[in-house]
Amino acid sequence: MDGGGAQSNPRTVEEVFRDFKGRRNGLIRALTTDVEEFFQRCDPEKENLCLYGFPSEQWEVNLPAEEVPPELPEPALGINFARDGMQEKDWLALVAVHSDAWLLSVAFYFGARFGFDKADRKRLFNMINDLPTIFEVVTGAAKKQLKDKSSVTNHSGSKSKSNSKMGTLPNAQPKDEDEALEDEEEEEHGDTLCGACGENYGTDEFWICCDICERWFHGKCVKITPARAEHIKQYKCPSCSNKRARP
Repeated sequence: MDGGGAQSNPRTVEEVFRDFKGRRNGLIRALTTDVEEFFQRCDPEKENLCLYGFPSEQWEVNLPAEEVPPELPEPALGINFARDGMQEKDWLALVAVHSDAWLLSVAFYFGARFGFDKADRKRLFNMINDLPTIFEVVTGAAKKQLKDKSSVTNHSGSKSKSNSKMGTLPNAQPKDEDEALEDEEEEEHGDTLCGACGENYGTDEFWICCDICERWFHGKCVKITPARAEHIKQYKCPSCSNKRARP
């Protein structure tokens, strides 16, 4: 085991942040869209296992690095032992919290190793802090915060987000129809986060809403195209589908 990507060697703030985002996306995928596979790989009968995220946005469950000290900080050890001793959502939330801590430790390890000064460290942290944590994405806390801020937006009545399906405000009399559509999308959906990758809503991207948990996802993150969505009567995201399939 290479300690979660020892070949990655970012040296600037931008490179470290890019490394952080890649690892973060991989971990989020393990805990959301690939949760069934992740669950199966964390067999409590196996030895101490760790969840690694890689800059390539991939993830892996594996034994910790053998060398001491390791090339990079190590994730939480033995996540598999608690898998069957608590509710699945609580276990995933616990792994998410430890994953957030690991991501920060890796990012600031690079910062210390390559001599980031106070200004660089602050800039790196601010860039990281602009993203929701893995815990917020996995538990839906980020989505709940957005709902609490705005009660006028109701996503449950629509199947998918695309420019062709967005209407104008009922009582508005805009100067230009296209301008009104763009303003409404930004106002209602600008802060919406994808339940898989945690990134913001974009007006040029296809989105789909889970009818079970009411979270929104990039179509590309859950492998759903606009054409396919038209034939789906009730969409269930990978996480909700897996929960119902597992005995």
